[in-house]
Amino acid sequence: MILYHTSYTEIPHPDLLHSRPRLDFGIGFYLTPLRAQAERYGERFIRRGQKAIMNIYQFDEECQECTRKVFSAYDGEWLDFITACRKGLPHEQFDIIEGGIADDQVFDTIDLYFSGIYTREQALGELREKKPNHQICITSQVVLDKYLHFKSFQRL
Repeated sequence: MILYHTSYTEIPHPDLLHSRPRLDFGIGFYLTPLRAQAERYGERFIRRGQKAIMNIYQFDEECQECTRKVFSAYDGEWLDFITACRKGLPHEQFDIIEGGIADDQVFDTIDLYFSGIYTREQALGELREKKPNHQICITSQVVLDKYLHFKSFQRL
């Protein structure tokens, strides 16, 4: 499977040391199978006057020993997981996590929920209307080293 990661630099050897805490799925290396989504993300760097580099990887999906969690919708399970990760709370650990992004179109709802303005039911009602983008978070350095292979990069 071809995956993309957009940054301000080339990343031939991804590592978890440069990952920030309290992201959607916690500490990990975030990728997407959607080229257009990776290109749109690059616009953020360009608006800040930085270069935008789309790194392209081949991911070996035959990772038999990998633990994986897939969120197929913005639902209660996804909301609970995102909440725990973004607040730095304990949560179940997986090597690979896939699902929707709490991006600009979703984050307002998440923020209202975090602040207590929206109840869980109100937040889920709003989220049902959103079409998820797709992200893959690899949280294991072993998986990054063994199954994710840098192919090339493209300046956006």
